[in-house]
Amino acid sequence: MAKIILKNVRISFPSLFKKAVFNGDETGFEGTFLIDKEAQADQVEAIQEQIKNLIKTNLKGAKLGPDKLCLRDGDLVEYDGYANHFSLKASSKKRPIIIDRDKSPLAEDDGKPYSGCYVNASIELWAQDNNYGKRINATLLGVQFFKDGENFGDGSSGSVNDFDAFGDDDGDDVF
Repeated sequence: MAKIILKNVRISFPSLFKKAVFNGDETGFEGTFLIDKEAQADQVEAIQEQIKNLIKTNLKGAKLGPDKLCLRDGDLVEYDGYANHFSLKASSKKRPIIIDRDKSPLAEDDGKPYSGCYVNASIELWAQDNNYGKRINATLLGVQFFKDGENFGDGSSGSVNDFDAFGDDDGDDVF
């Protein structure tokens, strides 16, 4: 296993306060972290080096396709913000630590971290070699809000100005 701290990366598809649900089943807590290929080349290189070491030592040099690695080329997917980035998906059955810039705990009601903001993340890379196959996975240990960023795919949201005010006796004949 190899512990890595990702610094100033964008988070996408975060399920940090509640477990993600896929096809009706809870899958765990997770987030996908976007690492800029050029500006954060040092972080990408460190992750790739750890992946190579895990493959060499734990998987006896097995050849793994890109679909068997937690680090993937963002240019190969059609999501906002993924171009010119690597994406790294990390998950955990246990809720990760979620803190603000000053290390104070964050709650879901705080509204951060959110999809598109910048975070620091603590992850642990590990090699899987079992009856489900060989792959390199990442466990999500913790997330620290770093700074605001443009929301991914949230679309528009409601506003109180969308509605008219009315009294208790109004509305009986709405339809």
